[in-house]
Amino acid sequence: MHPLQCVLQVQRSLGWGPLASVSWLSLRMCRAHSSLSSTTCPSPERQEDGAPKDFSSRLAAGPTFQHFLKSASAPQEKLSSEVEDPPPYLTMDELLGRQRKVYLETYGCQMNVNDTEIAWSILQKSGYLRTSNLQEADVILLVTCSIREKAEQTIWNRLHQLKALKTRRPRSRVPLRIGILGCMAERLKEEILNREKMVDVLAGPDAYRDLPRLLAIAESGQQAANVLLSLDETYADVMPVQTSPSATSAFVSIMRGCDNMCSYCIVPFTRGRERSRPVASILEEVKKLSEQGLKEVTLLGQNVNSFRDNSEVQFNNAVSTNLSRGFTTNYKAKQGGLRFAHLLDQVSRVDPEMRIRFTSPHPKDFPDEVLQLIHERDNICKQIHLPAQSGSSRVLEAMRRGYSREAYVELVHHIRESIPGVSLSSDFIAGFCGETEEDHVQTVSLLREVQYNMGFLFAYSMRQKTRAYHRLKDDVPEEVKLRRLEELITVFREEATKANQISVGCTQLVLVEGLSKRSATDLCGRNDGNLKVIFPDAEMEDVNNPGLRVRAQPGDYVLVKITSASSQTLRGHVLCRTTLKDSSENC
Repeated sequence: MHPLQCVLQVQRSLGWGPLASVSWLSLRMCRAHSSLSSTTCPSPERQEDGAPKDFSSRLAAGPTFQHFLKSASAPQEKLSSEVEDPPPYLTMDELLGRQRKVYLETYGCQMNVNDTEIAWSILQKSGYLRTSNLQEADVILLVTCSIREKAEQTIWNRLHQLKALKTRRPRSRVPLRIGILGCMAERLKEEILNREKMVDVLAGPDAYRDLPRLLAIAESGQQAANVLLSLDETYADVMPVQTSPSATSAFVSIMRGCDNMCSYCIVPFTRGRERSRPVASILEEVKKLSEQGLKEVTLLGQNVNSFRDNSEVQFNNAVSTNLSRGFTTNYKAKQGGLRFAHLLDQVSRVDPEMRIRFTSPHPKDFPDEVLQLIHERDNICKQIHLPAQSGSSRVLEAMRRGYSREAYVELVHHIRESIPGVSLSSDFIAGFCGETEEDHVQTVSLLREVQYNMGFLFAYSMRQKTRAYHRLKDDVPEEVKLRRLEELITVFREEATKANQISVGCTQLVLVEGLSKRSATDLCGRNDGNLKVIFPDAEMEDVNNPGLRVRAQPGDYVLVKITSASSQTLRGHVLCRTTLKDSSENC
């Protein structure tokens, strides 16, 4: 067995995090079986007499197997102020960014936006600078998505563009380093390094702490990678750095990974098993965001409402998880821990003037206590994302979703009874393996029956490693997938327009985000249901200061009377500036 494979196998068997056993080892993966010789990984470290010390010598003098056994104790939460010793083959100075400029590009979901902020927080502490100008960057990092083939193709195309930029780099400047972060790095690993020699760094979703080391190795001209998944990494001690100074909202990651193993989904293979942050660290982050003046936080997770904090022993009792009625899981029932309802309750108490949202949930994890809490708390938005994926029970079974169409529809009715006026959104996949015209018709009928306010619809894209890839056949022709997708989009827009037109004539509370992208004379914001609301930038009364005329600013709450609606947008005219508390008391 290759020496690196031995180390990784020991690590997995002991459940170590990505840095516990290989923090001293440079992972050069530009060959499928690259050797760890002095020729492939030169080192800047020197012997006492000043002569360079080659990598083989330092590897021989490095940690022994006993070192790994000592490191195998249960992981402890690190304090953000703690500074780790550098690995033996790098000096502390080499781990510093030395004011090199980093350009970050984010692709994909909200989790990737949050990951970008986490990665930047880590690099900023290591002495890197942030730039929004691609031409002046010394390091370019792409935070990538693998959910569909189209998402990956976008990255391949972008790499071809960056290759020209790297080739034209003047020799008078430090060499340009390019890194791939996130799910695509995790899924494709060696393929990226072998196919695109200009990629210097590869970091999976659980390896962002390792970025300073990986970039230091890249400075020696070597490709460096860490794509190991962790059973405990949540970045709980890393405070994400907000990238927009004028932002009114922020994402707060509360858990990572997914255990659902839906047959079409790559997420469990790119982000690993579910693990949740301690409640205390989440509350600390939300409090800091409130102190910074932000008015909305969205709690993030691949299966956000299956949150379970097991960090406090006194709450690890034998109480089983409550699921939505008629729903099952693909894994053994979990017990104990602080659940999502507890977290949502605590977060909503931090700041009554701060809106709380969460995404992306699974329909199975909506017990009554969660629905009741959403109904009772004014600052928890009355908007629920309820991914259906299909309207056919037969297809849902093939997808391993854990529910039938009938159970899903019953949940929709229960949610609407528990939370009057709730806004619903959903995800749908067109053309999944074995989907017939009858299955498609059932999905169309579900769209009409539920009448969602928002929707996210896509044609099926088979992903390697998934259960569907190994056990099912992608037998729906591409042109049929696209035709069915168009039909779903058309029906969704028709029904969403009907659902949104109910708001015409009503007054709604809107959180102002800024100028409309289409008109410099209009402002844009979002209502409680997360729909975009456009209204003229005009003077208005401030309800807390009678007689005072003001103009709305980003972060203000305003009351808007809705005059028209489409499938995606509401329009109206502004009435006054208010507060979340005042608007709730007067409704």
